[in-house]
Amino acid sequence: MLKFVFDRTAAFFGLLTVWPLLLITAAAVRIKMPDGPVFFRQSRVGRNGRLFTLVKFRTMSVGHNGSCVSVAGESRITPLGAFLRRFKLDEMPELWNVLKGDMSFVGPRPDVPGYADRLEGEARAILALRPGITGPATLKYRNEEELLAKQADPQRYNDEVIWPDKVRINLDYARNANFAGDIKIILQTLHICK
Repeated sequence: MLKFVFDRTAAFFGLLTVWPLLLITAAAVRIKMPDGPVFFRQSRVGRNGRLFTLVKFRTMSVGHNGSCVSVAGESRITPLGAFLRRFKLDEMPELWNVLKGDMSFVGPRPDVPGYADRLEGEARAILALRPGITGPATLKYRNEEELLAKQADPQRYNDEVIWPDKVRINLDYARNANFAGDIKIILQTLHICK
């Protein structure tokens, strides 16, 4: 309950604080990428397997036919999009998802349908958690796009190496999560502590 109240309160004040940056970023996306919407919306798997719509700033060109795995340097990622991704500015609208209760500040990143369906046995305990903007797996793979760019087959490497490791990390988080640990993860995400 404490986490839920913290999430909603912090998301509310977070949105009040960053709204000028949200407006500037939205204007930049509209000006630099006028061929599509400002926001990227995608169905993701939330708590207890319930689908919700994740909202981020759009970073890719419209009409691309790429995979759900993003790789640094891809042509479908625009120059502005690369900048937004590098500084995680594309994820600011997710504060709205936290305010609505779809997400938490800390938890497993929400998967697209298909990946969550592959969770088996005790790994399905991950679905009992509200997905997060950040978490232990997010911290470990904060440079995931660069790591994937070095692979001959990024999709296969993601499916066979990164995703199973994230499942292990997220399951460990599910077993040991506590509010103090969440605050530490938030501070680590913001580079305030190690």
